[in-house]
Amino acid sequence: MIYLDNAATGGEKPASVKSAVSAALEMCANPGRSGHRLSLAQAQRVLDCRILLAELFGCPSFERVVFTKNCTEALNLLLFGTLERGDHVVTTCLEHNSVLRPLEALARAGTVEYDVAPLSNGKLLPESVAALVKRETRAVVVTSASNVTGETPDLAAIRSLIPERVLLFTDGAQGAGHIPLDMEKTGIDGLALAGHKGLCAIQGAAALLFSERVDPRPLLFGGTGSVSFDLGMPDFYPDRLESGTLSYPAIVSLFEGAMLVKEHRREWAERLFSLTAAVHSAMQGIPRFRARFAPNPCGIVAFEHESVPSEETAGVLSERFGIAVRGGLHCAPLAHKALGTFPDGLVRASFSPFQGMREADALLSALRAF
Repeated sequence: MIYLDNAATGGEKPASVKSAVSAALEMCANPGRSGHRLSLAQAQRVLDCRILLAELFGCPSFERVVFTKNCTEALNLLLFGTLERGDHVVTTCLEHNSVLRPLEALARAGTVEYDVAPLSNGKLLPESVAALVKRETRAVVVTSASNVTGETPDLAAIRSLIPERVLLFTDGAQGAGHIPLDMEKTGIDGLALAGHKGLCAIQGAAALLFSERVDPRPLLFGGTGSVSFDLGMPDFYPDRLESGTLSYPAIVSLFEGAMLVKEHRREWAERLFSLTAAVHSAMQGIPRFRARFAPNPCGIVAFEHESVPSEETAGVLSERFGIAVRGGLHCAPLAHKALGTFPDGLVRASFSPFQGMREADALLSALRAF
């Protein structure tokens, strides 16, 4: 099968990532929880990953790099741990449910209110986001890249248009590893990362990075291996937000993936942009199919058939042509409402930087023969 569902989870893992995970499974101690050499050595590897992520994403301190099991958990930590009763939040219609559902839960509980910036001619304009900011606004939450169309909002422009007092939170699930994301240069106060997509790591590898303007409260309570005499949670990071055993195999996979991204991100982004541009151009000549994306560095190709529902189209591509794609709403219902593709959704094919025109031609041939 040709795997074109990399926006959900990266299919092919680099050799260095697989090797690191395999080594971790050969002998996996609890990093930092015990005083023996193996535990201390693995604690150092965990620290190395914090330092690397802080450097790669412009986080002010490695202590403010907190490991989570996925990007959704990181976003929940950020939103539930930071927002207070009476706060107002601005978000966008491009967001994933990992942002929208926490905000909706907070709103239904009477804790916050939120407004959603619309699209203008299919694009998210920074001024549309800034126009919704008001006196009570505590945070603006914007995705780094749409998981539906691959659009990458101009985070720097949004930051420049909103008041300095307003926090900027970013869902980096789709953008991290594909586009530059520098917290310090852009003015991002909270960045949630999914390791298993553009960062080449395995599932279970994710992180929350946050600035010195953010002081998240813990959502989980338990052992940290530090100040164990105190029944309260530690008052320092990352321990304050990391209860329980960390997934050492996931973290070492994230370290190796991030090392590759540090070296190859620009090259990979150019490859994916060229690949999606080629697919976009070719799709203009395929009857009954309509492209619903622009060339992008995230490898996302979204399209629809004129009469066949998206999930049925995806099923045919899988069963008849051996191509794995995703149909439906992609956990981003407001994006589809804005695009006019709700409730049926779109078909999304998503490429990795380890793929090329062979996979693209297979998809295009299948659409021509559909």
